[in-house]
Amino acid sequence: MRNYNLGFISNQDIYDHVKATVKSYRREITLSQFNENIVDPIKLTFDSKVYGKSIKEAISNECFRQIDKSNSNKIGYFHQNIFKYANNGWIVPKQGFDVENNTLHIYVELKNKHNTMNSASSQKTYMKMQSKLLDDDQATCYLVEVISKKSKDETWKITLDKQSKAHNKIRRMSIDKFYALVFNDPTAFYKLCIQLPYIIEDVITENSELALSNSVYEELTAEHADLLTSLYLLAFSTYEGFETTTKRQ
Repeated sequence: MRNYNLGFISNQDIYDHVKATVKSYRREITLSQFNENIVDPIKLTFDSKVYGKSIKEAISNECFRQIDKSNSNKIGYFHQNIFKYANNGWIVPKQGFDVENNTLHIYVELKNKHNTMNSASSQKTYMKMQSKLLDDDQATCYLVEVISKKSKDETWKITLDKQSKAHNKIRRMSIDKFYALVFNDPTAFYKLCIQLPYIIEDVITENSELALSNSVYEELTAEHADLLTSLYLLAFSTYEGFETTTKRQ
């Protein structure tokens, strides 16, 4: 294991955390999974020709799109659970807020993007924070955004029951500011972003079972030597005319 030189988290802890995230990823796709909802070969034909890609590249993009749909929540795991390594009272509870520090009376909801919450979910989150302030008059609640429009730590202003609401202890904060708060290092998030590709590479290199397994091409070409023809047979084998095309040539 190389030295990631992060300072705010040990090499072993960040390696283990990244490994746990990679293990949670969907990393396998077979032909039956690929065609579970019947892939549209017409669209893949357009994609291939319009964007100047080979049909194999178009299939690869579709494989990645399908896999990525299963992985959207895994990054949330990565962002949330890194704070359990912070110690000093920081915890990731099984219920309640996403991250808490009861000693410091800090309670956090984490969102990956600033625009992922609609009006109803924003109001629900704000009211949850209002309730926390009533229970704990020392509390400060944060809505922390990983992808924010800017670096910030500001009062969260919201419209609730058609009235503007703002409380200095209910705040919106970008992830860089939250890392600075938790790890006492203003550039902690920057350091992580710089080292993250190398950490992931190390995890994949040292754990070959975590690499992507994609058997779609092999299974398609086993049906027909031509990938595009195989795709059409996959979707349209019972359609008029297609029954004359043999599966393997």
